[in-house]
Amino acid sequence: MMIIPAIILVVVIYLVGFYNSLKTSQVRIEAAIQEIGNQLKRQAGLIPNLLESVKGYLKHEKSIFEELTSARKLIDQAVKTNDPKSLDKAQDSVSQILKSLNVIVESNPEIKASGLVENLMNELRDTADKLMYSRRTLIDLSADFNIKISTVPGIWLAPSFGFKAQGGLKTPNTAEITTVTEAETKSPEVKF
Repeated sequence: MMIIPAIILVVVIYLVGFYNSLKTSQVRIEAAIQEIGNQLKRQAGLIPNLLESVKGYLKHEKSIFEELTSARKLIDQAVKTNDPKSLDKAQDSVSQILKSLNVIVESNPEIKASGLVENLMNELRDTADKLMYSRRTLIDLSADFNIKISTVPGIWLAPSFGFKAQGGLKTPNTAEITTVTEAETKSPEVKF
């Protein structure tokens, strides 16, 4: 008499465990989709801002170097011609550039465009890596879930619990926690 209730108890415990396993996998898949949305949002917000900062700084540095180059040319011409007016003009030009350069150097001891570009490249690489990792996680979780429901006993039990195969990432994805637009799913183009 004790055997039948024991078998029923084991079956119920197994079914509850199997259901919980599928439900856990399903929740992890949803979380992985949200993480991809999170990384896409990060990419859509961060990269354009970094790019504009780098562009602005490069323009600033470019103008400093252009001014220095033109002053050097004036000095070379003045030295070649040995004309006092040209020498005065070259000296005035250099003085003006040195004043602006001193202000820049005092506020920022080193010109950092290469560092900014390096930071931009690191952020691009980091964002791409995070997106790749998030997508890989979703692929793995979806595959594990689909294996569970397409093999015995899942092939018989999953439909009765209402579980269906997971299709993986479909973008743009709209959910309560995150909304990812189609534009945010595209990788930004970096042009200087």
